[in-house]
Amino acid sequence: MQIGLSFPQTEIGDDPAVIRDFVQAAEDLGFAQLTIVDHVVQSGTPRGPEFATFYTRDAMFHEALTTLAYIAATTERIRLATAILILPQRQAVLVAKQAAQVDVLSGGRLTLGVGLGWNEVEFEALDMGFGNRSKRLGEQIEVMRRLWTEDLVDFAGDWHRVDGAGINPVPVQRPIPVWVGALADNAIRRAARIADGWFMYPRQEPDDAAQARISLFRQAAAEAGRAPDDLGINATVFASQGSGPDEWLAVMERWHQLGVGHLTFRTAESGLRTPDDHIAAMRQLMDAR
Repeated sequence: MQIGLSFPQTEIGDDPAVIRDFVQAAEDLGFAQLTIVDHVVQSGTPRGPEFATFYTRDAMFHEALTTLAYIAATTERIRLATAILILPQRQAVLVAKQAAQVDVLSGGRLTLGVGLGWNEVEFEALDMGFGNRSKRLGEQIEVMRRLWTEDLVDFAGDWHRVDGAGINPVPVQRPIPVWVGALADNAIRRAARIADGWFMYPRQEPDDAAQARISLFRQAAAEAGRAPDDLGINATVFASQGSGPDEWLAVMERWHQLGVGHLTFRTAESGLRTPDDHIAAMRQLMDAR
């Protein structure tokens, strides 16, 4: 069971030295992966799902891929992942180029986690369609994988056209692993068909509903002719889920029993006041393993 860490986007602040110290602490403590959440613009008041109360203009969000490029330069071993990048609000070819660059700078440590997003405000601001985002996602992933693995690409799809063109430099990983974040049944089935792994809804508890969703993912993968055991599953454990490492590890063990092989520890939204408090919680967890 691999334990990763979520970058505390809304709580880390904007001091580059603090960010450097945080990610180096994560690497030194032995976390397998660092994931980063993505938002580009936010409205002044909460909109959307209940959890969106955390995501207004008052909450800081570092741009995901450029931040990972900085983190790549300040770390050596920890794997880097977007979890998730809202792909349909971006141009797929540009994302392919940016992701390839991060993969080069990190020495092949990037996992590109992508998803549909929920905030229509962002899509409008970025001049991308919100209503057809689920239809575009699969084609976007196909275009990116071809750009990562072929020198020159000829592609004519419903939303993308590439005429004998390619990117340079190419990524170290050819292709970069693409994981998909999904909650609804249709989205879970899509992830099982096209992704290398699945980022589960981070606020999902390790309960019967989670077991049903995991079973759906595995079944859909098998129906698509894929080996379910070859596809990763990542669940999240918040520092607020208990009073300390014993309870955090108990939640992680429940996920492990459900067949989850990758876990993300999220210290954000857990009442920790300073970066040092976040690092102290990280250390408690890893010392107790």
